[in-house]
Amino acid sequence: MEKITRVLLLAFHPRLEASHVNRFLLNTLREHPHIEVKDMYELYPDFNIDVNKEQQDLLQADLVIVQHPFFWYAAPPLIKQWIDLVLEHGWAYGTNGDKLKGKQIMHLVSSGGGFEDYCQQGKNLYTYTELLRPFELTYKFCQMQQLPTYVVPLANKIAQIDLEQHAQQVKRILEQWIAGEVDAKLPAGVTYLNELN
Repeated sequence: MEKITRVLLLAFHPRLEASHVNRFLLNTLREHPHIEVKDMYELYPDFNIDVNKEQQDLLQADLVIVQHPFFWYAAPPLIKQWIDLVLEHGWAYGTNGDKLKGKQIMHLVSSGGGFEDYCQQGKNLYTYTELLRPFELTYKFCQMQQLPTYVVPLANKIAQIDLEQHAQQVKRILEQWIAGEVDAKLPAGVTYLNELN
């Protein structure tokens, strides 16, 4: 694996100003010089995405982080618009569509529920990983390497100290990857990045 030198964080939250959790995560991660943060709803409130700009940003990134709240067992609609327009046939997939081949991508998700809710025995029946499967298949189709999701659970009632710990854990993982201290190819059996110390 090539060393990660540029991380592109795409934040998709329709009301970021009202989300303490997502704003805190962004503010923590944007401090790092190798991490570029983009507030996608601020950039594209009318969903009129600058496809060329987004594609150029993807080409320059080694790791793409898609940050979003877990809304109705999925993600906010701007993510779907972004995928539909930016990951074009002939560019991201299909004939000669190999521009994202080998690039790494992961989701950073905030959730009102907890892991105990998102499992076969929980009230939501399915795991976060299972419910995010369409993204996994999309990235696979684009020949990208998807890393496990990091979940900030119980976001609606999380204590500040717990939120700080989550933000620092994500930052620490990314810093280790950027510094080349730890390979981003994770050991077998890791379901969520939360499991890494």
